[in-house]
Amino acid sequence: MSDIYVVLGIILIVWVGIFGYLLSLQSKISQLKKRLDEKLSE
Repeated sequence: MSDIYVVLGIILIVWVGIFGYLLSLQSKISQLKKRLDEKLSE
């Protein structure tokens, strides 16, 4: 019975990692978009 908890824990860690990566990627993309908008408005 404890094996399923290990698997669920690993899956949870993987999903949290994917979610964190997507959040950081979204932040970087919004910064790039802001810089691009500033360059185009000059």
